[in-house]
Amino acid sequence: MTNPLLASHTLPPFSAITAEQVTPAITELIEQGRTQLAQLLANLPAPNWENLVAPLEEQGDKLDQAWAPVSHLNSVANSEALRKAYTESVALLTDYSTEFSQNEALYKAYQQLADSSEFAQLTQAQQQTINNALRDFRLGGVALNDADKKRFGEIQKRLSELSTQFSNNVLDATQAWYKHFETADALAGLPESALAQAAQAAAQKELPGYVVTLDFPSYYAVMMYAENRALREEIYTAYVTRASADGKKADGSSAAEFDNTGIIAETLALRHELAQLLGFANYAERSLASKMAESPAQVLQFLNELALKSKPYAERDYAELREFAARSGCADLQAWDTTYYSEKLRVEKYSVSQEELRPYFPAEKVIAGMFDVVQRLFGIQVKQIAAFDTYHPDVRFYEIEKDGKKIASFYLDLFARDKKKGGAWMADCRVRRKTKTGVQLPVAFLTCNFTPPVGDTPSLLTHDEVTTLFHEFGHGLHHMLTQIDVAAVSGINGVAWDAVELPSQFMENWCWEPEAIPLISGHYQTGEPLPQTLLDKMLAAKNFQSGLQMIRQLEFSLFDFRLHAEYNPHAPQSAQTVINEIRAQVAVVKPPAFNRFENSFSHIFAGGYAAGYYSYKWAEVLSADAYSRFEEEGIFNTQTGESFLQEILQQGGSKAPMELFKNFRGREPQIDALLRHSGISSDNFSGEAA
Repeated sequence: MTNPLLASHTLPPFSAITAEQVTPAITELIEQGRTQLAQLLANLPAPNWENLVAPLEEQGDKLDQAWAPVSHLNSVANSEALRKAYTESVALLTDYSTEFSQNEALYKAYQQLADSSEFAQLTQAQQQTINNALRDFRLGGVALNDADKKRFGEIQKRLSELSTQFSNNVLDATQAWYKHFETADALAGLPESALAQAAQAAAQKELPGYVVTLDFPSYYAVMMYAENRALREEIYTAYVTRASADGKKADGSSAAEFDNTGIIAETLALRHELAQLLGFANYAERSLASKMAESPAQVLQFLNELALKSKPYAERDYAELREFAARSGCADLQAWDTTYYSEKLRVEKYSVSQEELRPYFPAEKVIAGMFDVVQRLFGIQVKQIAAFDTYHPDVRFYEIEKDGKKIASFYLDLFARDKKKGGAWMADCRVRRKTKTGVQLPVAFLTCNFTPPVGDTPSLLTHDEVTTLFHEFGHGLHHMLTQIDVAAVSGINGVAWDAVELPSQFMENWCWEPEAIPLISGHYQTGEPLPQTLLDKMLAAKNFQSGLQMIRQLEFSLFDFRLHAEYNPHAPQSAQTVINEIRAQVAVVKPPAFNRFENSFSHIFAGGYAAGYYSYKWAEVLSADAYSRFEEEGIFNTQTGESFLQEILQQGGSKAPMELFKNFRGREPQIDALLRHSGISSDNFSGEAA
């Protein structure tokens, strides 16, 4: 039988893919790539786009088309066999990538093309692709001596192994713990939706009664609503010690086999060594070589000034919470109490709770309304397709049209389930690129972990989850609405990492607009839009504890950046020591000593955010300022929407993000809009994101 991963498909043939096919397919495609590259370089006349870059892009796309569904399945339908095949293939791909980036003959061919008279005739996207490639050759170690090249390759391979193991440990530790209850007595306070989900989780484990897990919807419901303080403490402890030596399994035994502490230490040491091989002082410098921010000092100034400005607001928020908790009978507010009493305080202050809002945000209505919003903004239509090859019954598939023409499509996988990685993300399935037979249209994977439908009750989202959906769809639009036909800078490809969150955070704004709320809300039983009284309360509560939320994100950003910027190979500090220092400096809510947050911080140890988590705040400045133009001109102003589409979404990574931002906004970004949206005064604030 033909391996489906080696055949050409418009969309992945999920039903035909098995774990056994993965390693042979990736091995063969890599060999094809090696053979092609050797032939190209052996017979290369004066290098130009058509005889050098175009054939490499085509072969790279074949490999991407095989790898995209495999990587996705590993995240959303994990199994032992797939995990093994994925891990083997990651090692092969890492070696291949290192080999490619260190090929001096290929580097010289690119440099020759960049220096040629032909270069000026290329499109902006083609020029950007070549410039990025030359930068990436240098970052890939092309200029190193043979011994250092070998060491560089060893480090890259080991880092990819560590990243995969970190992610596996978090998933396994999360799924190793659950708590079973025969009756609902111990779950007093949990709303009906959470109890129904706990009953469904028990049924899936063939147990009577109820089960709570460390999957985020289940964990968060207990933290927010459970009256049983001991239960809150127990599940909090289990959650914050995941993937650490102190982690526990469902039976109370140790889950230390999933401990990520050693992986973190080795990862940091190897990143630092890799950065120094390339001539950087530390990994933070290496990280910024392909980002919008210019120096570690600039990033730290930005974060520290934002923390300085935000901390008094966070302290005010926390003092109010402690006073409220004491009034409510909790004189010693602990980490497992803050979410619970925060929700009660929100209800007391604004007479609105996340649970009260949930019935007005059934997933189906939110999705339809979100599509309506983007139709008004960007003139696109989103249509659901009934028949498609899928990997799970929950998954949906949609096509996007503009001016009557199909321009993109995407998979939407909304609900939490067993064997699925937590969190929410967008990933490429296909990238827009020009081919010999026309334009290959972009396809995206959009993944969330919301509470699924239970019985006759549809999936009902909290307002926080609504903003998460809009956020991921913003990433998807960036990938799918591109008009760039060169793969390396099409969609989100080639976009500086600290600008890549601009479209996603930008889209969240419509979740708060009185003009947009009726489009995305409708009571699941009556269809009634969110009543004005509830809307007023929700908007009044928008900046509830925004100081605490800001400081929490800055704590994570500073921890990540300083961890990489200040690493000392002769006397390495543990990640725990660094985060303790950061908390002493900026945190208002001090977690207990047993908290091991860093052991499940997948963003920086198993994602793309190493020395880059600051990007969320950096890009939030861009998104808030970009949105302020809509506030000035009308949130559904079609001309403003078309401008954002043309200047930001369609351009992909073809131009520098600052250039694109200025084309849209008419000036450089200013921080005032972010502070205003967060309810924080901008007086005397000098920190700028650019």
